[in-house]
Amino acid sequence: MNISTLLQGLATFAWIGFFGVLVLIFTRASRNQPAKGLSTIVVVLLVVALLLTTVGAGLVFLQANEYGVVISAFAPNGYRNEALTPGLHWIIPFVESVQKYSIARQTYTMSSTSSEGAVQGDDSIQARTKDGQQIFIDASVIYAADPTQLIQLHTVWQNRYEENVVRPVARAAIRNAVSQFGVEELVSTKRAELEQAIREEIETKLKANNIIMSDFLMRNIRFSDEYAAAVEQKQVAEQQAQQAKFVVESKKQEAEQARQIAQGQADAAVIAAQGAAEARLIQAKAEAEANQLLSQSLTPALVQYQYILKLAPGVQTIFIPSGNQFILPLPDTTTP
Repeated sequence: MNISTLLQGLATFAWIGFFGVLVLIFTRASRNQPAKGLSTIVVVLLVVALLLTTVGAGLVFLQANEYGVVISAFAPNGYRNEALTPGLHWIIPFVESVQKYSIARQTYTMSSTSSEGAVQGDDSIQARTKDGQQIFIDASVIYAADPTQLIQLHTVWQNRYEENVVRPVARAAIRNAVSQFGVEELVSTKRAELEQAIREEIETKLKANNIIMSDFLMRNIRFSDEYAAAVEQKQVAEQQAQQAKFVVESKKQEAEQARQIAQGQADAAVIAAQGAAEARLIQAKAEAEANQLLSQSLTPALVQYQYILKLAPGVQTIFIPSGNQFILPLPDTTTP
C-alpha cells in the first residue's frame, strides 16, 4: 500500500465520521437534546476530511514498472509534455489526473489452443505460401511500451495499442513473410529465415508506433490436412525408394563379393599352376644336371660291373661258350 492510497483511505474514514456526527447533531436537535461539543467535532472532521482528500488526490505513487501521463486542464494540449517516472509525485488536485502505463514486458500470443491465446478459440494465423499452400502459425510477440515515447503513444493509441497495433502488425507481418517462401522451403531449410523476416518487420512497425519488441516466437507451423496427407505419402514413397536402393546396393555388394571370391580362386589356381610348372622345371633341371654329372663319371669298367650286377642278383656261376668273353654283349660305353 502506498502513501496516496493510505491518505485516501483515511479521508474516507474522516468523511464517514463527519457525516455520522452531522446526523447525530440533527437527531439530537429534532429531539430538543443538547448537542454541545458535537459542532466542534463535526468541524474538525470536515477539515481533516477535506485536507486528506486534497492531499490524497494530489499525491500519485507509481510502481517500478509504471510511468504516468498527466492529464491537465492547465496544459494547452491537455497533458503535460513529460511522463511521470516511477516513484511519488505531486499533481494539482481535482484539476490533473494520471493515466498509468506499464512498461513491463508483455506477451501477446496467437494460438490454435484456446487456453493459450489472448483471444478465445482458434486464433492462429492463416497464411498462404508463394506456391498457394495454406499453413497455420502459432506465434507470440513479447513487447513493451517505450517509456521515452509514452506521451506520443498515449496521444495516438491511449491504452488500446495491444489490440490496435500489436495484434494487426504481427498478423500482417507473418502473412507477408510466409508469402515469400514455398511450402517445401518452410518444411526443410527456410524456417529460421522465415522467423527472422517476421521478427524484423514486426520490430520496425512496432517501433514506428512507439512500442519496443523484445522477441518474436514462432511456436508452431501446421499444414492443411490435404498437404499433410501428401507429405505423409511422399515420406512413405521415399522410405520405399530408400529400401529398394538398399536392396540394390546389397545385391551389388553380394555380386562384387562373389566376383572377388572367384577372382581370388582364379588367382590361386594360376599361382598354383605357376608353382607346379616352376617345380617341374626345377626338377627337370636337376635331373639334367644329375644325368650330366653321371655321364661324366661313367667308365667302361664301371658300366660292365653295373651290367653284371643287374643281370641277376642270385646268379653265382655263368657258363659261356669257348672263345667268348661274355654270355651277352656288353653295352657300348663309348661316347659319340
